[in-house]
Amino acid sequence: MKAKLQVQRLSADVLIIGGGTAGCYAALTLSRQSGLSVLVAEKADIRRSGCLAAGVNAINAYIVPGRTPQDYVDYAENDANGIVRRDLLLTAAQRFNAVTADMEQLGLVILKNADGSYAARGNRNIKINGENFKPLLAQAVRSAKNVQVLNHVNITDLLVQKNRVYGAVGFSVWDDVAYDIRAGAVLVATGGAAGLYRPNNPGFSRHKMWYPPFNTGAGYAMGIRAGAEMTSFEMRFIALRCKDTIAPTGTIAQGVRAKQVNARGEVYEDRYGLTTSERLYGTVQENRQGRGPCYLHTSGITPAQGEDLLKAYLNMAPSQTLKWLESGQTPGRADVEIEGTEPYIVGGHTASGYWVNTQRETTVHGLYAAGDVAGGCPQKYVTGALAEGELAAQDILKQFQAAADFPELDAQVQQVLAGYEAIRSAPLPLYSTEELEEAMQKVMDEYAGGISTGYRFHEERLRLADEKIVELEQLATHAAADDARELLTVYELKDRLTVCRVLIAHLRARKETRWHSFNENLDYPQTDEQYCKYVNSRLQNGRLQVFLRELVKEASYEHTD
Repeated sequence: MKAKLQVQRLSADVLIIGGGTAGCYAALTLSRQSGLSVLVAEKADIRRSGCLAAGVNAINAYIVPGRTPQDYVDYAENDANGIVRRDLLLTAAQRFNAVTADMEQLGLVILKNADGSYAARGNRNIKINGENFKPLLAQAVRSAKNVQVLNHVNITDLLVQKNRVYGAVGFSVWDDVAYDIRAGAVLVATGGAAGLYRPNNPGFSRHKMWYPPFNTGAGYAMGIRAGAEMTSFEMRFIALRCKDTIAPTGTIAQGVRAKQVNARGEVYEDRYGLTTSERLYGTVQENRQGRGPCYLHTSGITPAQGEDLLKAYLNMAPSQTLKWLESGQTPGRADVEIEGTEPYIVGGHTASGYWVNTQRETTVHGLYAAGDVAGGCPQKYVTGALAEGELAAQDILKQFQAAADFPELDAQVQQVLAGYEAIRSAPLPLYSTEELEEAMQKVMDEYAGGISTGYRFHEERLRLADEKIVELEQLATHAAADDARELLTVYELKDRLTVCRVLIAHLRARKETRWHSFNENLDYPQTDEQYCKYVNSRLQNGRLQVFLRELVKEASYEHTD
């Protein structure tokens, strides 16, 4: 019989769950502007965790000369067909350049023109050497006063009483240790949700995906269970990527102005539109109508442009550079084949996530969200995550309540710990965690608009998807774990299943097609202005309530219901 997990009680003024871009910058802000104690709990190691782990080659959200933050708001609103929070976008955009300058001070290399100005790429991007972006940020956090980093700890549940957060519970992914963490304020800054749908690359390569496979929707799931309001999960994100390497297409499209062409060499992007979802939809349609494969037309670019592309991908997708060099089909000689990925839920690109006020506080008092888990602010990318971390930290400083106000929470903690022990002591189940995960991805792919259906769905398929996910949730209650690592995979499965159910409910609630491919509803193939609203949800008394909210048009928004 296994010994029970050793339980360690920790406390801090502020707990930050997730040491990615937003979490690290929030910790840095709190350290610089206060004497509050900060604890960062990270599932991996903050040096190379989060979406910045592999590096980036550009700052994709920046206000270049001649542009304004309002221009950025307008761009994002148009790309999302109106379903955004302008207050969130504007407050983030107003900070893009300041957080970029701060990162340069921390050592980030930003490419410059001969006159010393930043080298722009398009209307909103600047070029960087970003392979060390995350290590630089992590080093600053490690050197910050009053900040403790707890690597390799997976947080599963928030401690919430009377709609106020008081901490969280988690476990080490390496050792037999559980953590009971009490805090005056909590910031959720985990990643979005990958691995919900069957990916392009099956089997051994199934974790070769656009978004980090270790981002399992844990941040969403813990908030859903705690009763926090969520928004816009039905605005899925599906990336258009270089085939097989999953390298970003924007580097080519913006770098050398490459057009999307079909197998006949016809430029098709103008026929479908140029928003993010329309570019994907056009590719899907061309393939469906027999005019695929589709490409980015790079043949004929200059040798210097080709050399620039080879170098650019070394910062974030070296497999694309290696593919070019290995095959001899460099971008100047052959067009680059493109395809769509499986769908994700990620608030850095679309509006999915926690429903927050302008200062990034969720509907649970004292609980904040920033980065990919914060909803309403699409196209925020790296600088938006930095900005939201700063915004949340600064509001925490204003609203902070001393730890002396903690209520009795032991019963809640014991319930979570009992859940861990039940999994650790469970007999070998009929189905492994991996098998259940594959089943979940198959269900979502075939019934909830995955790759195999061209991202399309309808009510009957969604009903079946929900029914089958419920069955898998039941099977997952019998999951077993021999060690801490397996306990982690069990919780990752449970979190993904929770996110799947909320996603399905949101897809069913939006009875229109507002974003082709992102929510391609065959029962309602047209845009309906009656649905120019947010689809939000909240778990109440064990039942998920889904409802519509009117668009926020004010410069500042506060929770009132």
